[in-house]
Amino acid sequence: MKLRNLVALTCFMVLPAFADDLPDLGDVSQATFSPTQERKLGEKIMQDIRRDPSYLDDAEIVDYLSDLGYRLASNSPDARQAFSFFLIRDNTINAFALPGGFIGVYSGLMLAAETESELAGVLAHEIAHVTQKHLVQMIAAQKRATLPSLAVLALAILAARSNPDLGQAAIAVSQAALLQTQLNFTRAHEHEADRIGLQILQRAGFDVRAMPLFFERMQKNSRFYEGNAPTYLRTHPLTYERIADLQNRIEGAVYKQVQDSQIFQMLRAKLRASLDEPQEALLYFDDTIRGKKYVSEAAARYGLVAALLRVNNSTRAEQEIIRLRKIAPAHPLVENLAAQVQIALGKRDAAIAIYRTALKAAPHNRTLIYELTHLLIQVGGNANALVLVSDQLSYFPDDYHLYELQAEIYAAMGKLMLQHKSQAEAYVRLGNVPAAIDQLQIALKSNDDDFYLQSSIEARVRELQRIDAELRKQD
Repeated sequence: MKLRNLVALTCFMVLPAFADDLPDLGDVSQATFSPTQERKLGEKIMQDIRRDPSYLDDAEIVDYLSDLGYRLASNSPDARQAFSFFLIRDNTINAFALPGGFIGVYSGLMLAAETESELAGVLAHEIAHVTQKHLVQMIAAQKRATLPSLAVLALAILAARSNPDLGQAAIAVSQAALLQTQLNFTRAHEHEADRIGLQILQRAGFDVRAMPLFFERMQKNSRFYEGNAPTYLRTHPLTYERIADLQNRIEGAVYKQVQDSQIFQMLRAKLRASLDEPQEALLYFDDTIRGKKYVSEAAARYGLVAALLRVNNSTRAEQEIIRLRKIAPAHPLVENLAAQVQIALGKRDAAIAIYRTALKAAPHNRTLIYELTHLLIQVGGNANALVLVSDQLSYFPDDYHLYELQAEIYAAMGKLMLQHKSQAEAYVRLGNVPAAIDQLQIALKSNDDDFYLQSSIEARVRELQRIDAELRKQD
């Protein structure tokens, strides 16, 4: 049994018109495991997930998942719950929830979902597991379970993904009783997550038929998969009874056709262009466009340009981006790709101009900010890059990427104390307080002669040491 099966609770969704009187299963669990402790455990697990090579830190896709996720979460039973969505680079059809509202989506799931409503259905199911406190209940059920032992379980999610034997080893190290209890709770809660998920899906304006259709298609096609079935079916036990239950719940629903967003289709094209072998991706998009075998022409042409960049055919990419911009919506996703084409052609000034124009329409788009900052550093525009990042930090003070960029800028400017100070703030926002303290202590050893800055860093060290001591007491 793969370990991600045990930590990742995934599956599907319910409607206000069809919802049963649902019991509030979260009260008892919250009394023994606070939201702060839950979030702390999630952060601890995420530190290791972010270090794994399969963690795909793509701002465009993550921002899309976050927008989609919060559209769903705002229609959930607990709209106050905080969520963080992230992407795993893996062809596996899977998704999972972690304590504290962290929800991981595999790239294979985004490619397998034929419509945006299908993807939304999976996220709605995961959100339901979190809002109904299923994860917390499993933890509370094992009174002897500690945060470290549960973290061991979660860390094997990624190990089991690439090597089932490693997953088995991690299980052996952890508590067998806890594993069995988690499995039992997973089976007990899947129906509730289905019902609540459907409700979330309908309230958010998506096609409720997408959930049973997606599961039914995977189950029918499972005979074509090695290992019996797609991982999603193995990690989230699915039966014909559950599919029938979902179909019965939506039987009386008024049919509502929901059109996919262009961005959903473009990001699927981006994933295919970036994860397939370069030449295979190029052939795929050439054939798709030539035969007009696409749902969205703009998405197909987006994928073609991305594939052309991967095979270093920047000349043709420039021709194709012109065609794309004529039919695509004015969106940062397209503008970023256009700038990347100019960079591939060696036209950095043209790329900077594209980014600056795009930022006027979308002044706080993360991808545009990150990419323009990197480009400004490359051309020696450190002062302009620093202004850009500092301005964005006033809007997004918890964005660790911005602090990392700020550290990079200060390094290029030779300001070592400020470099390590910024890197420390990035670590704080990643939940790694000890690493932040180390960075600040390195900063104090630099040769920068700034008494006031040094004093502020010393004060920050004392503050973080107090925080670290408190966190250790809670372990």
